[in-house]
Amino acid sequence: MLLCIGEILADMIGEEKNGITTYERKAGGAPFNVACGLHKFGSEVKFVGSVGDDLIGRFLIRYAADFGMDTTCIHVDPERNTTLAFVELNEEGDRSFCFYRKNTADYCMPSVSDELIASADIICIGSLMLADEGCVEYALDIVERAHRMGKTVAFDVNYRTDIFRDKESAVSAYKKILAAADIVKFSEDEVETFTEEYVNGLTDKLVLITLGKSGSEWRYNGRSNKIPTISVKPVDTTGAGDAFFAGALSVLDKSAGGEMSDELLDEALRFGNVAGALNTTGRGAIDSLPDLDLINEYLNS
Repeated sequence: MLLCIGEILADMIGEEKNGITTYERKAGGAPFNVACGLHKFGSEVKFVGSVGDDLIGRFLIRYAADFGMDTTCIHVDPERNTTLAFVELNEEGDRSFCFYRKNTADYCMPSVSDELIASADIICIGSLMLADEGCVEYALDIVERAHRMGKTVAFDVNYRTDIFRDKESAVSAYKKILAAADIVKFSEDEVETFTEEYVNGLTDKLVLITLGKSGSEWRYNGRSNKIPTISVKPVDTTGAGDAFFAGALSVLDKSAGGEMSDELLDEALRFGNVAGALNTTGRGAIDSLPDLDLINEYLNS
């Protein structure tokens, strides 16, 4: 079982027509996207997060339930609103974000019991919470307890510039979790942010790097390999990295506790590449997640 912990929010995806911009509401939040992807790809998964007692929060809980997710660990905060992320897309489907996140619900994350951590094989930690010092300690406590129980911790950098005071404070907060995690995921741009030298120094971890149209790369114990992806015409790249991460983790979870062989890592990235690429062919991080049959059709072609 995989346990995803972190932000759940509404992506407000903008589109301009005839000089008027309209926004379409979609469920989002990187760890929630990953959790939904894992569920869609056949993994057992639970999600821990926090929404406000407002119409966006109620929409997200309904959405999660309709998707087939267990909603018992989604906390409803009566004092705070649900986070919003406004998303604008260019002609290639690449996106830029603007977060409405000032003392919103995901600043006040629900507690995670030892029993819940013990029930999981892999614990995935979200990154948006790292903008708050108290939430950094919250994340580190979960990581420490997970490791004490012999669990694997996964972390996606998913760096968003507009929620941190500056690059230096962001990198400082991220490095605390990166130092403790077992599986870490970077985008190509994030490798530049943290520097190739730093990423190369993470030799005791499985490092996954998404390379856009060039596919992805894994690095582990001095070994590495780049895996190409399929060619698609992207509509919306929101959540593509989350779909990739969910796909890769779904493969790795089946071999939890086993050897991280080159063959296993290649298989995980091939699956993740296809999942991420296909996810860009529709709008929304979750609504366009491909099903297993479609992924396998591409893998076997």
